[in-house]
Amino acid sequence: MNTVFARYACGEAGCAVNHSAVEARNHIPGLERVGAWIRKNAVLAIAMVLAGISAFLVPPDAEYAGYFDGKTLGCLFGTLAVVCALKNIRFFSILARRIILLTGNARTAAVALVYITFLGSMLIANDMALITFLPLGYLVFSIAGRRQDVATVFILQNISANLGGMLTPFGNPQNLYLYAHFHIPTAEFMSIMLAPFCVSIALVTLCCLFVPARKLKISDRREEDRLPAGRTAFYLTLFAMTILMVFRILPVPMVLATVVISLMIADRKALEMVDYGLLMTFVCFFVFAGNMARLTPVRQFFSDLLQKNTLLTAVLSCQGISNVPTAILLSQFTDNYRALLLGVNIGGTGTLIASLASLITFREYTHHYPEDTRGYLLRFGAYNLGFLLVLTFLALYLCR
Repeated sequence: MNTVFARYACGEAGCAVNHSAVEARNHIPGLERVGAWIRKNAVLAIAMVLAGISAFLVPPDAEYAGYFDGKTLGCLFGTLAVVCALKNIRFFSILARRIILLTGNARTAAVALVYITFLGSMLIANDMALITFLPLGYLVFSIAGRRQDVATVFILQNISANLGGMLTPFGNPQNLYLYAHFHIPTAEFMSIMLAPFCVSIALVTLCCLFVPARKLKISDRREEDRLPAGRTAFYLTLFAMTILMVFRILPVPMVLATVVISLMIADRKALEMVDYGLLMTFVCFFVFAGNMARLTPVRQFFSDLLQKNTLLTAVLSCQGISNVPTAILLSQFTDNYRALLLGVNIGGTGTLIASLASLITFREYTHHYPEDTRGYLLRFGAYNLGFLLVLTFLALYLCR
């Protein structure tokens, strides 16, 4: 305050300039915080903007209540909460580290990391698998002095996360939504995705051959790798219940109540760690998709487009607006869930924004190697384009 008064004594014009400068400086931190939040939650920010625009075009009314898929949101919340509890006891990282210790060289370590990410995406969703296992990949290869292999391993883990989750209804968020929205029988769901899943495993394994088979040195710290037996068994039981909930064997309200009450007692922090941004993203996209379906020109446009080729429409849409919003939006205009399911899973490869998981991997890599952003993007594009083309041609054959 004294500084402001002192500057005021220098003259009216100087005061105006200095006051503006001080005011501008006071506003910069707030703008920086907003900018940082948008960068960290880009997909949510876009979803909120789209929901807001659509609400302007279709003012809120009683029909809004029918937009939301409560089962999808409930299953997603329950699964994320239990996964957070398992992460808090280091269940996934300890399990993965023990597997890595069995490998003898960089190539087999890359294969192990890719397969772990594949399996993880089937059980804990693709983004959670990457958040859990990417740091392990960096740790293994950076400590072993194989920095040049980190980008390749990260990209293959990313592809594994996007494609590994395609086999199960809870493997990817878009799967969970489509599975519930169209009431797809579990056996049919898995049969639709089995062929591209198997081809994906074969392609990723083949790509791992590009990693040199050099010997790795990884310390064996068994004293740090002990899981609490009681908590582990308890959380795995909760996890099994959430899987049965997704498969419609156990009722959603009962499982959610059990999960929430159990974690309130055993690990309240797990409930705080849930990715509520992802849940809110779904809510915003539900609003956006529901409103778009009520606009006659939009409904006619997508209906005509999807009649020509649902699969290619879904794949191309993912490249521009990501796979989750594509699944929610296009499901309003077609009943061809087979082609749509294939399209939004395969479409997760390709561009950096085709899947939220790809942005997670990009952020993790550039955090460690900011100087190699261009090199990473070039390799990412080459690998993902190859996978996208092969799997799209396969899916077109399956849908013929």
